Amino acid sequence: MSLRIPFLCTALAVFVSPAWPQTAEGGVLYRCPGNDYNNTISASEAEKLHCKRVENANVTVIRSPGKAASGATPVPAAPAVDAKMPAENTALRERASNVRRDLEDRLRSEERKLSALEVAFNGGEPERRKDEANLQTYLDRVANMRSEIARKQIEIAELRRELDKLPTR
Repeated sequence: MSLRIPFLCTALAVFVSPAWPQTAEGGVLYRCPGNDYNNTISASEAEKLHCKRVENANVTVIRSPGKAASGATPVPAAPAVDAKMPAENTALRERASNVRRDLEDRLRSEERKLSALEVAFNGGEPERRKDEANLQTYLDRVANMRSEIARKQIEIAELRRELDKLPTR
């Protein structure tokens, strides 16, 4: 009997302890475009801002060097100019240019595929094939074409968003 009391006290202390993880205000964390994390907006505001809900993710906030505490020594804003910097900038610009060119090529290719799919789809009434004597096989093919067109449109929108993120030439 005396053995159970310390065990119960320990168990109670663990369950009542404030060391349990506390949920954020509202309990929901949203990741908005530009990697902006926010836990003070409502679900409708998050939807309007195109924010995605983050679940079971650890987020670490790092204070920027410009907001140093009073009395602390300020951090230099920019590193000393190095002889390698212009070469690195050129390499970075060239890499960004290559990425942009590849994305633009892929975007044009996906747009061509989408237009070919839309021509074959014929506004929801594609021509029947000889092997589609059964109406259900025809309807299944039409549904597959419709979903394929939707997927292509999503891929094109994603490629355009990626292009918008890249610096212009």
